[in-house]
Amino acid sequence: MKSCWAQYLLCWVIAVLGAGSMLSACGQKGALVKPVVSTETADSAKHKKEQ
Repeated sequence: MKSCWAQYLLCWVIAVLGAGSMLSACGQKGALVKPVVSTETADSAKHKKEQ
């Protein structure tokens, strides 16, 4: 089965977009997950807001 130019173009576009998304993530700073807030910290923050 002969491949057509559109199939090559699609593979090329997918490869370029994939590589671009990986490279754009390089150098990102900060935590990868949200920090867990303890109940004591949440309660003290809530108490400070009410005052």
